[in-house]
Amino acid sequence: MTQDLVVHLASAKWTFATRRVDHAVIAGMDYDFAAARAGDLILAQVESLGQHNRVQLTTGRPSNIYPGDMIVLACGTRYAPDQFEGLAEIDPAGADLLAGGGCIGRMVARNDRIKPATRLLPVGRLLDAAGQSVNLDLFALPASTRSDEIPVIFVLGTAMNSGKTLATAQLALGLRRAGYKVAALKGTGTGAFGDYNEYADTGAHWVADFTDAGMVTTYREPPARVKGCMKLLLAHAAERGCQIAVMEIADGLFQRETGALVADPWFRARLSGLVFACGDAVAAAGGVAELASHGLRPDALTGVLSCSPMAVAEAVAATGVPVLRKNDLADPAEANTFALRAFAIDRQAA
Repeated sequence: MTQDLVVHLASAKWTFATRRVDHAVIAGMDYDFAAARAGDLILAQVESLGQHNRVQLTTGRPSNIYPGDMIVLACGTRYAPDQFEGLAEIDPAGADLLAGGGCIGRMVARNDRIKPATRLLPVGRLLDAAGQSVNLDLFALPASTRSDEIPVIFVLGTAMNSGKTLATAQLALGLRRAGYKVAALKGTGTGAFGDYNEYADTGAHWVADFTDAGMVTTYREPPARVKGCMKLLLAHAAERGCQIAVMEIADGLFQRETGALVADPWFRARLSGLVFACGDAVAAAGGVAELASHGLRPDALTGVLSCSPMAVAEAVAATGVPVLRKNDLADPAEANTFALRAFAIDRQAA
């Protein structure tokens, strides 16, 4: 490793997505950005600020960034209707900061309500001593010998910012208060410490997401890999003594990976409970109808919808599905009802 690279890596801001990386593995870098694939570590310099003026560090705190700063990120895709769509492509002349959790790539679409992406100048693709690219998948959780068959309550929603993360965290809190060892997991999405930290704050027995399975994002990943990630997280939850899991699935029902999961017989067989987050009664009715087309029905609706008594009444009238507020999900008695139902479904499946 050259002295310049040593200095750059020592001063660089290492992003959340790289938190499992062993820095000692890094022995050099190359400039073959055309060969970069999703998960490859990229050293980049901030060129100009746009939508993101901060990144999320491996320490769990945000850091302001400034032109000239060095950052270590992972090449990746992004699907975020409220922000960007991006591909895992690195142009040596300049790339985009697709997510503050540490995703660099090429922006292909942007929500008109946000600023253009922060621009980054790729400095190098990080390599190991054998000259191979250092990729997040090298640091994924190992395969587990434990079965992944613990009850899992999935949290789905209509879109970004519909209330899925809050619902996942509050239900995990309720289950913990009810005396269960609960895993709070995120199965798909883009790596970020906001969701991860919100889960951890509940006192969940174990917290993990798809970055622990070696992916910076799950967008455009093969369905088998996404499903394998979820199985791996559940197996490790069981290995750590968790009795039940709550798993958030990112974005809406029509998003590519979410849609594939909902249509997958494995998902339907694996599901021990379902919470659906939405913003209003029309979204609730549409979501319940779409889930019904796959043979699924939520146990409860929640999310932004639950803040309005009028919207709640409309949704219940339209769907017949009860609506739970965050305080309801966090209530140990309500959470215990979810757990008992999940255990009963699990026994029937066995």
